[in-house]
Amino acid sequence: MSGHPYPGDVEAHAAAAPEQNSALAPHAIACENLVKIYKVADLEVVALQGLDLVVEPGELIAVVGASGSGKSTLQNILGGVDTPTAGRVEVAGLDLAALSERDRTLYRRRVVGFVWQQTARNLLPYLTAAENVELPMTLAGVGRKERGSRGRELLELVGLPGRAGHRADALSGGEQQRVAVAIALANRPRVLLADEPTGELDSENANQLFETLRGVNRELNVTAIVFTHDPHVSEQVQRTIGIRDGRTSTETLRRHELGPAGEERLVAEDLVVLDGAGRLQLPRDYVSALDLERRVRLLLEPDHIGVWPHRREQSDDG
Repeated sequence: MSGHPYPGDVEAHAAAAPEQNSALAPHAIACENLVKIYKVADLEVVALQGLDLVVEPGELIAVVGASGSGKSTLQNILGGVDTPTAGRVEVAGLDLAALSERDRTLYRRRVVGFVWQQTARNLLPYLTAAENVELPMTLAGVGRKERGSRGRELLELVGLPGRAGHRADALSGGEQQRVAVAIALANRPRVLLADEPTGELDSENANQLFETLRGVNRELNVTAIVFTHDPHVSEQVQRTIGIRDGRTSTETLRRHELGPAGEERLVAEDLVVLDGAGRLQLPRDYVSALDLERRVRLLLEPDHIGVWPHRREQSDDG
């Protein structure tokens, strides 16, 4: 499956981006000190507050955050729907802030693919599964023979070769979401963005969809990010990024290793993210457990940093 070249000026930006910032260019996605401020009436709402994020080519990760964390804002920026107020963001070597409106449209059609939670945003109910998958290629000017060949290839990849001729509204919810994955991949994107893709599925279909996502990630080496508020989704991927108060706050890394008896087991390691300015966000339960507020005491040890509550009586005693 060879990839389409970047169309028009987007191709020129992709070629120039590595020279503009070599620190960001090798990554599939790189956000550096990303800020987004919205104006609501006379108020300014800060959705992103210096967010840093790096995703390597071919990774499948989850971005988890509660409502108001900045998760949706990050998704809109990476999807080319919104622009940051400050900071840098590059996707597949493209500096998104440098794209014209025309290039931004081409970016959304060719560089990123989308899978939405709501079926109505993914599929046209009166078209068959095959017709839905071929539609983005039709809009991109791909020839009929190539459309048909790639459509069949993608439906087979998501495990639905026998459902090609069925109308979308005759498919189950899980099948519709797997067709949506095929649609998102139709124009060979470099990055796949999935917004709560299992939000309307039961656990069995949700597991099957993630198996599909892992399969296309492995077979096509497409970089994929699942945006969700559900922390359990993170168990389906090797790396989970937690967002809180407009910044990346935590990472959970998962790996398989052999236990003492030779059995394979999944090991998860929880980490706190240290951003480029040296800031980190302590987990809320840690803060509550030690009653930390406003100021804390730090002590630099040879191999770690200690953090203690700062009590008023300590200050009074000198």
